[in-house]
Amino acid sequence: MALSVATNIGALAAAKSASSVNSSMETSMARLASGQRINAARDDSAGLAIASRLTSEARGLDMAARNAADAQAMVDTIESSHNEIHSILQRMRELAVQGANDTNGTADRSNIRTELNALRDEIDAISTNTMWAGQALISASADFIYQLGDAGSENITVTTSLVTSSALSVSTTSNLSTAAAFTSFINTVNSAIATIATYRASYGAVSNRLDHTMSNLATNSEAVKASLGRIQDTDFAAETTNLAKQQILQQAATSMLAQANASKQTILSLLQ
Repeated sequence: MALSVATNIGALAAAKSASSVNSSMETSMARLASGQRINAARDDSAGLAIASRLTSEARGLDMAARNAADAQAMVDTIESSHNEIHSILQRMRELAVQGANDTNGTADRSNIRTELNALRDEIDAISTNTMWAGQALISASADFIYQLGDAGSENITVTTSLVTSSALSVSTTSNLSTAAAFTSFINTVNSAIATIATYRASYGAVSNRLDHTMSNLATNSEAVKASLGRIQDTDFAAETTNLAKQQILQQAATSMLAQANASKQTILSLLQ
């Protein structure tokens, strides 16, 4: 093999190896410092695209779980107001049964009407004042749409009904002056109680459904995040081992570069 100083093959090979090792070592240090295997698209372009989609899905599922919790709080607020109205109607029924008895005179029935009027006004007050985050819930019929998934189509609609003394047909008490009138009013209150019970059953079913929705969203979010972690997170055991390997190779490459440069010094002896 010819001796030359213009081209140092050994030094070139050593320098190339040192550069390659240094690049690999910097990648390992970046992964260990960030805790992420993918810090740039060049690290794993396909993995980056998958991780991006999984990140969107995971964050969407987490927000959907919050939406479900808020939805349940709203539905439970509606149901609790119906529960109180149900209690009021039960008391109105008691008074209607009392008024239907002819042991009560005109003054007695007038006193019963006074309490009935107060209870009627309280039903209307509950209807007006039942709010959630500034939104009226039962003072008018309304549709509430709850987003319960990370896709646009994953939602449910809950319809609320107007609940007032008029809507329940218990607002008129001025004609309650006879046993027959009170007897008829008993049937009216019975219908109102049945209506409220139907509404409460519907809201209770939605609330129970939302329990399962939140549980499912939590499970899905956990699975998606686990998949994301396997794609994106740094394997510290493997990466620290690789870093140690690259550090040794860097030292070896540097040493060999020095040796390759020094080897050309022997050519000077031919010129003496």
